[in-house]
Amino acid sequence: MDQLNRYSQPLEHAIANLSLPVEPANLYDPLRYFMTLGGKRIRPVLTLLGTELFDGSFETSIPSALAVELFHNFTLIHDDIMDKAPLRRGMETVHTKWDENIAILSGDVLFVKAYQLLEQQEERHLGPLMKLFNRTAIEVCEGQQMDMDFENRTDVSIDEYLKMIRLKTSVLLGCALEMGAIVAGTDADNRSKIYAFGEHLGMAFQIQDDILDLYADPEKFGKQVGGDVLADKKTLLSLNAHKLANAVQKEQLTVLQKEGDQQRKIAIAQELFITIGAKDACIEVMNLHHNKALEALMSINGNEDIKRQLHAVAEYLLVRTV
Repeated sequence: MDQLNRYSQPLEHAIANLSLPVEPANLYDPLRYFMTLGGKRIRPVLTLLGTELFDGSFETSIPSALAVELFHNFTLIHDDIMDKAPLRRGMETVHTKWDENIAILSGDVLFVKAYQLLEQQEERHLGPLMKLFNRTAIEVCEGQQMDMDFENRTDVSIDEYLKMIRLKTSVLLGCALEMGAIVAGTDADNRSKIYAFGEHLGMAFQIQDDILDLYADPEKFGKQVGGDVLADKKTLLSLNAHKLANAVQKEQLTVLQKEGDQQRKIAIAQELFITIGAKDACIEVMNLHHNKALEALMSINGNEDIKRQLHAVAEYLLVRTV
């Protein structure tokens, strides 16, 4: 879409020109490899839009935008290790192409490089930027730990799950936008509102992802539909199913977990979650956060054209068929 494409060239140029030494090759080659795997660069684009929203020049916030993108990629490298994922965007993950120790160390360097980029921003903005960035980095790690803890628990509540996805996914979108606002020099009220826009947008996006994992068109989704069900992963769909199910349906959910035929397990889950009302319950929560995101955006005192562009980005992220 235009709102993303407009920034793609300056962002990719800046990424290509990151100052990465040649040696040690096993430390820096994985970073060069991983950063060229692509992606939509949603988070850095949000930082640039967050600056333009308050009439700043997007070029002034490119260091902050890159810092957000490097931090995001650091988390992906480490997440892939924790998940033992062999592929990322259709290519070998760093720990698969090299090894886990190299991937850990390379990811750590990427995190530090994010701080070096923030050093390039005006000194008057460094305090607020560092405070926000550090808080967000800790929150993302907390969310990841909660997600891993949930794997060994049978008593995860819906509130706990929503807190986990807020920390693991949503806060970084809020941070990306607010960092752009900080560089533009806007006031605390606008900063709070643009953060809320990103936070609620991230919640809606992640909930939609839970739904799509089971109900998306396999040809458009890009990965196996029903992966969460096959892994018996706790998602908002499954948690709502257990909460809303009657006695008979609870027994069906228990039997479902023991189903050995993968395609049958997915087909049963698709029908059962709809019958129970779990899918509709998820859509309701997704729409609630989507609406809160747009309410926060509309309340901002900023450039109306950029507000329309941010609205378009929000719609773009949430138009995937559920």
